[in-house]
Amino acid sequence: MELFSAIIGGDLVATKSNMNNFVNGDINKIVDKRIIDELNSVDFRLFNLEVPLTDKVEPIIKLGPNLIASTNAIQGIKKLNPSLLCIANNHIMDQGEQGLFSTINLLDQYNIDYVGAGENLTKAYKPYIIEKAGKRIGIYACAEHEFTIATDEKAGANPFDSLESLDHIYNLKQKCDY
Repeated sequence: MELFSAIIGGDLVATKSNMNNFVNGDINKIVDKRIIDELNSVDFRLFNLEVPLTDKVEPIIKLGPNLIASTNAIQGIKKLNPSLLCIANNHIMDQGEQGLFSTINLLDQYNIDYVGAGENLTKAYKPYIIEKAGKRIGIYACAEHEFTIATDEKAGANPFDSLESLDHIYNLKQKCDY
């Protein structure tokens, strides 16, 4: 069997302190070259995109900070060469549905796959499946219940539910090797 190598990274966030580097695609000022080399040495790179990408400021009412990053930050994100971005998190709806849709549209435009959020619950809980060397690897993403959760009628992140999420994972496992 052919080996499959992957790196799963934590939160990816363009902030005020590094926004220009993201906008300019200056990845060497965002991440150390040794990390870039390591990222480029693997088959698959997964990051959690912990911020909506939008140019329209419409913060929701919530406790804690409302994150936002310019759509131009996609230049730096693209340079990281993500295979998949998880968008099931507590900040993806910080700028409301328009922030989520702006993010999804931008990721689609730049051919960056994502998992864990969508226009409704059915889209949000859809898993991502990687096929490599005849093997299937399933990725399921969900978020805790805060301000971001999708419903049958509302866009948002896939909610963690101790019963339904485990059923989703079980069903995914039936379709995948890992």
